[in-house]
Amino acid sequence: MLIASGVDPQLADLSNKLIYAAMAVYLLAMFAHIFEWTFGSKGAVAVRSTEQATLAETVAAAKAPEVVKKVTVTVASAGGGTTTLTRTALADAGATVVTSGRGDNDEVDGPGAAGSSEKGDLAGRIAISLTVLGALLHIAGVITRGLSVTRWPWGNMYEFSCAFALTTVLAYLGLLVAKKNVRWLGLPVTVAVVLTLGLAVSVLYTESEQLVPALHSYWLAIHVSAAIICGGAFYAGFAATALYLGKGWYDRRIAEGMTTGPFGTPASIWQRLPAASTLDKLSYRINALVFPLWTFTIIAGAIWAEAAWGKYWEWDPKETWSFITWVVYACYLHARATAGWKGRKAAYLALLAFACFLFNYYGVNIFVTGKHSYAGVG
Repeated sequence: MLIASGVDPQLADLSNKLIYAAMAVYLLAMFAHIFEWTFGSKGAVAVRSTEQATLAETVAAAKAPEVVKKVTVTVASAGGGTTTLTRTALADAGATVVTSGRGDNDEVDGPGAAGSSEKGDLAGRIAISLTVLGALLHIAGVITRGLSVTRWPWGNMYEFSCAFALTTVLAYLGLLVAKKNVRWLGLPVTVAVVLTLGLAVSVLYTESEQLVPALHSYWLAIHVSAAIICGGAFYAGFAATALYLGKGWYDRRIAEGMTTGPFGTPASIWQRLPAASTLDKLSYRINALVFPLWTFTIIAGAIWAEAAWGKYWEWDPKETWSFITWVVYACYLHARATAGWKGRKAAYLALLAFACFLFNYYGVNIFVTGKHSYAGVG
């Protein structure tokens, strides 16, 4: 039964319970992915990592002035084949070049989080099943929130955060359905979703209520929906970019004769990830694909502003930071196609662009006063 304010309290309460249930299931999925990575570290990839560590020590001991030392080791693979690893140590220069029997310039994607471990693979499958269950609960929570006030359920930061987290999960599951080898994204996705929903229910929560007059428009469905989709895609691009930088750092450490990843992390973690070039391409393709939608989001917002306030653009803080985010992503895409700026330099721009997006959402809405100050955070 609807009360005078146009809010159905029973549906609103059901929505809250469904969101909490989704959080709990996502948390279980996160732990399942942690087990997947843990069990995978004990598989064949970890054995190979140990043998490479021994190889690095052999090369270091074999250094001699003005002499080129080559050490070749044949490592058995999980499928019964063999891979030849060759380290060339240049004595005076202190450099170590790592090649493999597949070809000097080949970059091979890792086997994934589970490696060759059956237990790891089982944990990963359980994590995916839990993620699907969490997504179903999440969808029901978002829908019932909207039904409780008979409007689109993203009129404040709490509702936007719930929808943003859902979009991130659905994008990840969509890649899996498309047979993309992205199960390694499961852990960063579930961690981000749990944190986003946790912040939403603890800090950003707003009671289900009707919108302020400025938001009573069909542009709410168009403009905000586009922004939500962009947010989920930008996060996926950010995760791929961060892992690309980490994998590149790991590759450089191995080339220098070290045996661990960045900050002393086990080498087996990085060996199970896709090649650095694969991560770089994935990040670029995601950001390039979503950039036109972000452009449309800004244009749609300007049209809505003219209808609501009489002007297309007034350099409101939200408008300004949306434009800044657009400029930085445009610089990244341009740099990615420019000689001398590919690789790490362009990746740093991608990280900066995502930081601008986050500030535009959290920072501007919480700390800056403007015409968009109806986020529901008191």
